[in-house]
Amino acid sequence: MIPGKTILILTSAHLCRNPRVVKEATALGRAGYAVTVMSVSVDLRFEALDRELMRGLPFQRVTIDYASDTAVARIADFFQRGVTWASRQLCRKFGIESAQTLGPASALLRQARCFHADLTIVHTEIPIWAAQYLIADGRRVAVDVEDWYSEDLLYADRQSRPIRLLRKAEAFALRHAVYSSATAQSMADALQTAYACAKPLVIRNAFPLQSQSRIDRPATTTTPSFIWFSQTIGPGRGLELFFAAWARTTKPSRVYLLGDDRPGYREKLLARLPATRRSDIHFIPLVKPEELPAKLAEFDIGLALEPHWPLNRNITITNKILQYLNAGLAIVATDTAGQTEVMQAAPDCGILVSAHETKEFSEKLDALIGDSAGLRRAQVAARTAAEREFCWERETPRLLAVIEQALR
Repeated sequence: MIPGKTILILTSAHLCRNPRVVKEATALGRAGYAVTVMSVSVDLRFEALDRELMRGLPFQRVTIDYASDTAVARIADFFQRGVTWASRQLCRKFGIESAQTLGPASALLRQARCFHADLTIVHTEIPIWAAQYLIADGRRVAVDVEDWYSEDLLYADRQSRPIRLLRKAEAFALRHAVYSSATAQSMADALQTAYACAKPLVIRNAFPLQSQSRIDRPATTTTPSFIWFSQTIGPGRGLELFFAAWARTTKPSRVYLLGDDRPGYREKLLARLPATRRSDIHFIPLVKPEELPAKLAEFDIGLALEPHWPLNRNITITNKILQYLNAGLAIVATDTAGQTEVMQAAPDCGILVSAHETKEFSEKLDALIGDSAGLRRAQVAARTAAEREFCWERETPRLLAVIEQALR
């Protein structure tokens, strides 16, 4: 650690929805750096969660406030929403791209320019766009590509996305940053190939080892339970494929979906299933970030159902699979490039399935839930893999080393 150095971390997301930023800021704050996270506040519920999350953490938080119940915040929010809506219409109908399509880009850049820091680390799409201007200002900037934003989202959602602008911003940031990082080797390779940049350092989006896991409880002797979680329960997340296979299984099991479901999606999902299986599906409201590890440990098998498209989903390693390992759950993972990396390193923790085939998928599910001893062995292997390799304690030294090098 270099004494007296200040670090600014830029994100356009609420902290409760951006755990990678929280882990990074906490690690750097505990290492002795003066860390400030600058973010955008747009939702009162998430703002309350952010404030609760901040208790005892070794960094400060600065927000652009659109969520408070004040006249200033309400006017700012109304104006910003109008600008964003208009920008998206121009992009969708006429192909006119601007950063305002992504949200309050200009506001975040203005505030970042007013904040002195020895190093600025940009996360999420608006800060990556802002990086090119901060670098041009002479700032020392690092970029963390948690998601490949120009290669993300479903086709319909991409119609109002400034894809060309994002690609230009990503290329500039990756080529001129003091360092860059990504969540998976497959993503680092793809970014290097696409943008002719130095290969990003791989810092997995793992989590600190939780104190209690599934293996601290007795092995399952009754009906096994699957768990899938996300901030949003909706299409394009692999659930349709899973339920097509699960509906054909012959062994009993239950499925739990944790998150906020999109309006109407629950009914559409249940309608795809035989009436006799619908009572085995349960929906759980979104929980606080600090409550999620213990909640996951209540179940038996974690579902990591990423599709191969869009490209970002194929080459990243998402939070899900790493949190399942941490919680000691057996894993059912689709064979994306990122998840294949994990399953090759921990082959005994569950099953890797094709993201397109249903019959073989259902047979593998039956074999897993029908073998209680094998299920227990997979859970133990999962937790062992987390302790050995897939935890934040293993990622932190790489982060601290690259930060010190960047500051020198």
